[in-house]
Amino acid sequence: MDIGVGLATTVPGTGGRELISFARRADELGFSTLAVLDRLVYDSYDAIVSLAAAAAVTERITLAPTILLAPYWPSAALLAKQLASVDRLSGGRLVVGVAAGGRADDFTATGVPFHRRGRLLDELLVEMKQVWAGEGAVPGIGPRPTETEIPLWIGGNSAASVTRTAKHGIGWISGGGPVQRFRQHADAVREAWRAEGRTGTPKLGALTYVALGAERKQAAGRYLLDYYSYMGERAQFLADGVIADETRLREVIATFAEAGCDELVLMPCGSDTGQLDEIAEVALG
Repeated sequence: MDIGVGLATTVPGTGGRELISFARRADELGFSTLAVLDRLVYDSYDAIVSLAAAAAVTERITLAPTILLAPYWPSAALLAKQLASVDRLSGGRLVVGVAAGGRADDFTATGVPFHRRGRLLDELLVEMKQVWAGEGAVPGIGPRPTETEIPLWIGGNSAASVTRTAKHGIGWISGGGPVQRFRQHADAVREAWRAEGRTGTPKLGALTYVALGAERKQAAGRYLLDYYSYMGERAQFLADGVIADETRLREVIATFAEAGCDELVLMPCGSDTGQLDEIAEVALG
């Protein structure tokens, strides 16, 4: 199982130079993917801009929004251009995780109807592929991706996300939660994949939050309670579930690997490169 790591672009107060140093170190340590979360109405860095910055200081690590809340973009053509630009800047290292999103205010801010987000996402995925192929409604939008199209990694826990994965994605990534839920959804994805007539197997991924040490866990808890406040009581569940010790981290990695996860993305709740080294020693050693 591959091990990726998250960049703390959604932790308020994180310095830009800290993020750059973190990205460079993650590349040096050998993590498989550098991932970013996506929110609009929050004190956070833009996901695509952050990955463009990371592309400039890294050489081999995969870059991935996990997950980009793509349907709040009012223009599929503009989003396709931005993503293709990052793909080219990184030398073809971009994998785009996408999901429908769950916060109405992100959509209100861009004037996109929240209640249509699932249908809009399906339409957007088709339109972006057309733009990347030079076949959009207005031909000539560039740059073209490094390959024929940029790989799409589908997120979400709904039945629609299963169908979306089979039609459009290289696989499915869980946005968090217990391994039991991952197993159930992964089974549904595999079944839909076969029913769609897809060859090979879907790439299955998951996210989990890490904050090694009691002091880091306390800070992580405060951040997650704020970031996920719209989820009500589940925000406390996420805050309490942050992995704070090395033994637990090893157990979680082993459990997801046994469940058939192809890539586990560890999400630190800060940009401390010292913690990054500690995580790498446990997860990559």
